[in-house]
Amino acid sequence: MSVWLDDISRDRLRTGNLQMLIDDLHVVGVTSNPTIFAKSLSSGDAYDDQIADLKTRGVTVEEASRMITTYDIRWACDVFRPVWERTGGLDGRVSLEVDPRLANETEKTIAEARALWWIVDRPNLLIKIPATLEGLPAITRCTAEGISVNVTLIFGLERYGQVIDAYMAGLEQAAAAGHDLSRIRSVASFFVSRVDTEVDQRLDKIGTPEAAALRGKAAVANARLAYELFEQRIATDRWRALSATGANIQRPLWASTSVKDPSFGDTMYVVDLVVADTVNTMPEGTIRATADHGQLLGDTVHGTYDASRQVFADLAKFGIEYDDVVNVLEIEGVDKFKASWIQLLDTISTKMGLG
Repeated sequence: MSVWLDDISRDRLRTGNLQMLIDDLHVVGVTSNPTIFAKSLSSGDAYDDQIADLKTRGVTVEEASRMITTYDIRWACDVFRPVWERTGGLDGRVSLEVDPRLANETEKTIAEARALWWIVDRPNLLIKIPATLEGLPAITRCTAEGISVNVTLIFGLERYGQVIDAYMAGLEQAAAAGHDLSRIRSVASFFVSRVDTEVDQRLDKIGTPEAAALRGKAAVANARLAYELFEQRIATDRWRALSATGANIQRPLWASTSVKDPSFGDTMYVVDLVVADTVNTMPEGTIRATADHGQLLGDTVHGTYDASRQVFADLAKFGIEYDDVVNVLEIEGVDKFKASWIQLLDTISTKMGLG
């Protein structure tokens, strides 16, 4: 299982903090999202000189956002280049998300993904595309063109299956177009803690001891069943055919793994999801907590599938329907990233003296 950092900022880059995490805490990749960039831009002065230059050049706020974020991502790609080379392209990956306001527009998502791929121009880049219905064909098209994709905002098993199919379809089209499949990589970012946040607030409203006993169970169960689905799909003839031509598996990535409820152990979304061929992307606090006191017990996923299914059967008895939970989370996830992107643009606009 690979450890990636779920955070980036120019301060991390210029102070050497990112390199320190690679050297000392086994970090082999980094992910970013609109919320992370909005936070980075709104604190400190690390971006002020670049923003001043962009203002002088008369660059629009939209274009400034691209230039600012791709600068950090390109720098991070260079920091992780030795990891990328050492692992044969498996790790050393840096993720950059398309504008989340395009999450429900296929063609614009594809165009933006291409633009970011060209601007960053690093082989260890991953372009993040949301797993909305409109995002699925974008995943296929980008993969078919040789763009490595991090599929983000996956909450439910049905959608995850569609994501796997979209990736395989993209690889099949890439092979038909003559691309070297061994150069294409992908991860599927399955969100974890937000499932417990949504389910547990519904359990709290029920308020019975039986409901309370299910708190903190849904997220890990959901992720474990996602891994079961991953195993099933890579055991198919379709995948075997792709693998024979050099295709790489699309690794499950556990996202949103910081614990939001202080009554839970602060490393539970790490230690309970340890299994081969996965990534866990964590904020620095969770990485340090795991290094300090995480009780790593080996594989904690295999052998849990039936118990995981039982969790959702028990939740259904309380009227908590799985499909409703994951649909709410997808809509909420996209909306949160849209809000963060608007905050990012507002911060840039203010710093440029435009608003």
